[in-house]
Amino acid sequence: MTSIQENFDLSNYNTMGLKALAHFFVEIHSLSELKEALEFSDERSLETLILGGGSNILFVKDFKGLVILNRIKGIQTVSEDEDQITLKIGAGENWHQLVRDCVAKGYGGIENLSLIPGTVGAAPIQNIGAYGVELVDVFVSLEAYDIEQKELKIFTKEESAFGYRDSIFKKELKGKVVITSVTLRLSKNPELNFSYSSLKERLDEKGIQNPALNDVSEAVIEVRQSKLPDPDKIGNTGSFFKNPVISVYQFDELKSAYSELTGYPISERQVKVPAGWLIEQAGWKGKRKGDAGVHSKQALVLVNHGSATGEEIWKLANEIIESIHQKFDIRLIPEVNILGLAH
Repeated sequence: MTSIQENFDLSNYNTMGLKALAHFFVEIHSLSELKEALEFSDERSLETLILGGGSNILFVKDFKGLVILNRIKGIQTVSEDEDQITLKIGAGENWHQLVRDCVAKGYGGIENLSLIPGTVGAAPIQNIGAYGVELVDVFVSLEAYDIEQKELKIFTKEESAFGYRDSIFKKELKGKVVITSVTLRLSKNPELNFSYSSLKERLDEKGIQNPALNDVSEAVIEVRQSKLPDPDKIGNTGSFFKNPVISVYQFDELKSAYSELTGYPISERQVKVPAGWLIEQAGWKGKRKGDAGVHSKQALVLVNHGSATGEEIWKLANEIIESIHQKFDIRLIPEVNILGLAH
């Protein structure tokens, strides 16, 4: 196992670019190295954090325990026929690179999830989704190491309890298991989904009436790049808040007051509304408090303009949450994992 480092600077390991120290830090590449790292942590009664791409995390304070950077890689074919292919992917693989590789080979199902930052192992935790597609749509199972029972377990789609940006790994099993691989089933004859207006508009601009897999992926990339800032240029975690789900009654009331409000029905009784629109309506778009700010093109994204601290970003987030609650009677929930809050 790579040697464990002390007082390790995590600035380059979180896309918000926040200065935070890990008391201990180690990079692992295999299940055996993971077990060794967890033993080290267990012997010292340390809090443990599994880190992937660092794209969905906010360090409010230094991390007093052990940070394990998951770099378990590898892609293997589990099964294949004329219509489908099932792939088992190491948790440390880069998500976007996986999408691009699959698109290039004609494997469909995750093209709408292009350019989502992070690693494959993080994807099920959030049940990542974009432009009408979610991970659950192609998910078969995953393998995860049970920290307490010290054994590798398989979790099916049903056992993973996926919801909107949610799963059992984000709730009951948070901090109890470490995802080591994810198995996905992709289509060789995919039904492409480009019904979202922004995707359709981008394809129309290019004169593409019958898009191929790569056309949809490229359109998603271009739309995302036009709306979301590049973490290499300005620190951010992508979408900071979940799009809230409200009752049809509340949506109808809001719609009568704000005719331009859009909603996406998720059941007969509930509608999902865009958090970015709510934040923009409340006047936060482009605002900044010191180096903590709201992105000028996409109000759903909080940014670090240079030297903001995690505490400053979190303070801004809470001001936005309170503002939206006062104006719309809707309480926004962070999509980002907040670390270092007092319990």
